[in-house]
Amino acid sequence: MKFTLGWLKEHLETSAELDTVVEALTRVGLEVEGVENPGEKLAGFRVARVLTAERHPQADKLQVLTVDTGEGDPLTIVCGAPNARAGLVGVLGLPGAIVPANGMQLKVAAVRGVESNGMMCSTRELELGEDHEGIIELPADAPVGAPFPDYAGLNDPVIDVSITPNRQDCMGVRGIARDLAAAGLGTLKPLAVPSAPTSAHPEPVEGSLAASASHADGSASTSSARADLSVATNGPGPDIATQDPEGCPAFFGQSVSGVTNGEAPEWMRKRLAAIGQKPISALVDITNYVMIDLGRPLHVYDRARLKGPLVARKARNGEQVLALNGKTYALTSAMTVIADDEAVHDIGGIMGGEHSGCSDGTTDVLIECAYFDPEHIARTGQKLMLASDARTRFERGVDPAFLDDGIAIAARMITQICGGAASEVTRSGAAPVPNKIVAYDPTLAETLGGLAVPEDEQKAILERLGFVVDGWNVRVPSWRRDVDGAPDLVEEVIRIAGVDNVPSVPLPRVPGVARPTATIEQKLERKLRRTAAARGLHEAVTWSFISEAEAAPFGGGAWTLANPISEDMKVMRPSLLPGLLAAAERNLKRGAQSVRVFELGRRYLVDQERLTLGIVLAGARTSRGWQAGKAQGFGAFDAKAEALALLEAAGAPVANLQVMGEAGQVYHPGQSATLRLGPKTVLAAFGMVHPSVLRAFDLDGDVAAVELYLDALPLKKGSTGFMRAAYAPPALQGVTRDFAFLVPHALAAADLVRAVKGADKAAITDARLFDLFTGHGVPEGHKSLAVEVALQPNEKSFTDEEIKALADKVVAAASKLGATLRG
Repeated sequence: MKFTLGWLKEHLETSAELDTVVEALTRVGLEVEGVENPGEKLAGFRVARVLTAERHPQADKLQVLTVDTGEGDPLTIVCGAPNARAGLVGVLGLPGAIVPANGMQLKVAAVRGVESNGMMCSTRELELGEDHEGIIELPADAPVGAPFPDYAGLNDPVIDVSITPNRQDCMGVRGIARDLAAAGLGTLKPLAVPSAPTSAHPEPVEGSLAASASHADGSASTSSARADLSVATNGPGPDIATQDPEGCPAFFGQSVSGVTNGEAPEWMRKRLAAIGQKPISALVDITNYVMIDLGRPLHVYDRARLKGPLVARKARNGEQVLALNGKTYALTSAMTVIADDEAVHDIGGIMGGEHSGCSDGTTDVLIECAYFDPEHIARTGQKLMLASDARTRFERGVDPAFLDDGIAIAARMITQICGGAASEVTRSGAAPVPNKIVAYDPTLAETLGGLAVPEDEQKAILERLGFVVDGWNVRVPSWRRDVDGAPDLVEEVIRIAGVDNVPSVPLPRVPGVARPTATIEQKLERKLRRTAAARGLHEAVTWSFISEAEAAPFGGGAWTLANPISEDMKVMRPSLLPGLLAAAERNLKRGAQSVRVFELGRRYLVDQERLTLGIVLAGARTSRGWQAGKAQGFGAFDAKAEALALLEAAGAPVANLQVMGEAGQVYHPGQSATLRLGPKTVLAAFGMVHPSVLRAFDLDGDVAAVELYLDALPLKKGSTGFMRAAYAPPALQGVTRDFAFLVPHALAAADLVRAVKGADKAAITDARLFDLFTGHGVPEGHKSLAVEVALQPNEKSFTDEEIKALADKVVAAASKLGATLRG
């Protein structure tokens, strides 16, 4: 929201300087994003008079001017403008000045042999308009030598304020002025609202819509003040109606006949241009001015282009409208539009159409002043991906009680500036004007807001903001849609009294050593993050929302947003892998040779969200080198190793896990599996990602992935103390024995190792696979697995007979799986 300091002071009676205003805005919660003075870039330009104009001796299209700058001797200026002549008063750029249009710094230089001491400027060169046919011509009585920004009134700082969505009342300059008046920075001037139409023609008044008088007691006005102003009447009002009471509860219209649509007054054009609004024509500029000044969006139609009554209704599926931005929009039956008998002319509350827009030849207009439902406006704007200043205000909620005043002000400005006579106002429907009364306890300012404010001061603050206080039953003004209860009133009192005045109070602290507050789940997450990072994995944090295309390879999402901020963030992720695969794709395409990423987060299933750890390994596992040769990629066993290491860190009984089945459609068949605790409890899935999934994410080469389902981890049994038993090394030396078994090719090595380890749980402390062999000497359909078994005596060393007995137990346990001892 931008406005100039001078514009603000049209509503606020104050002598405060810019710095004071800026500080007060931030103090009351209206964050100032920037302040810019447009006159600063024209500091080196003066009002100057051309004394003589002679033809350049070496160029037919150039003239040599002598120019009076108001001080010292006249300067010689070489100029090529066709309108340069003796007696002309224009704008001179002195040496050292920077031309805004091109950034060129002026300096004394010879032009075709004649020294030039500056430049006479055009409107375009100073970025004050598009005219470049000649140099600027000022009135003959313009003060020669005066700084041009001062003469042109350009030293009016532009303030840019960030308005939060709940402060719809500050989407107009008057609302901001009201806040500053409540903060003690001055008084709010009463608003000049025309009285009922009469036959008298009003006299034009230049400047603001606010009247110059304040209340007799000097207090600020919080409502419209009826001034002795009137609008000429010209018959009954236009034929309008609202057929969509949900989307457009109120539709007011007024016709003005016999207008001349020329340029808006200079003061209006300057203010609009200063805040970045391009002046278009008087009629369009008036509606933009009222919107920014009072926060009341309007629209003006050329009546000659309308066919029949103008109605607010639901659009019909398949209807289209060519909007003022030059784009055609397809409409749906959920959208509110303004239409006549033949076509749609307006996307209600968002943007008008080109077909009925005003042009230079417009003579009869219809002013639309309507109330549109904020929720309907928001849904329509998001569906069409169409933003406008009107939408920004309507979807936050404009003042529903300001329709009559708004259309009266607009009609008066049109008749003042464009001439013509206004009809009566046609009113269709009624705006939902709230009648909220909040019971307020003044002690809440201290107990809830942390600042003791005297009751009389609280009452004065609320009344200056437009609230009506009757025995602490507070009536909420119609323009404060955001105020619902007593805590909202506390916020109003505290922000005006000054948040900086709230004392800093330390939180109470229990004596002694603070107890740990982390939950078991939080501790588990921390440990897994540290373990993953220690193993060389990089943590990634991806969006919980993904596109439908990214969710499709994973079976789609169980939850889809009806109103996403983007189509790329529409589905709540069913897995962590889509985000990690997308991250791997981005990094690999930007030159990364190896990607090892993990994320600890939640996936969103039909029943609930589940804590999961995902890993993606892509690119090269080892770089090429003179020892290993070519770079080696990741394989399924790399993914398994990561899964086992992290499960062990999480406290899972890794020794009891079984490798079973394939991991699902996302993974490559035959190159993936699950880690289970029993046949049903799946703790992890790992393996190579399926080629179809890789294509969906535009990934080349092999990619390994892991998913740890942390919600499936068995709960730890409660311990009796906080300390582990001290480590006691065995007193006797252990023994290792190697066994080589011939097993069916389909037998998993882990199953064999588990069987061997369980042959004698008291004596066998560990078993591990150390060799896999297929080839000469191994029968077809079989493989040779070599297992190292660790034996640990307890009370005495093993005898040969005991070791042989243990070996027999190992062979017997292996034979149950179809393994035979290799000869």
